Amino acid sequence: MARRKLEERHIRKLTRTGGGASFSVTLPIEIIRKFGWRDRQKVIVKSRGKKIVIEDWEK
Repeated sequence: MARRKLEERHIRKLTRTGGGASFSVTLPIEIIRKFGWRDRQKVIVKSRGKKIVIEDWEK
């Protein structure tokens, strides 16, 4: 697989999962490392207008 150009680095595609009932987006590893998130960590997904906000889930 070829590397993306720098200006296209954060462009991602939606992928249908779970038999079409859900969608997923792959996040860049730099963002995951920046926030210190781990595999299978719980997050909160909110909708704000035409944007999606992903936040860390706090107990």
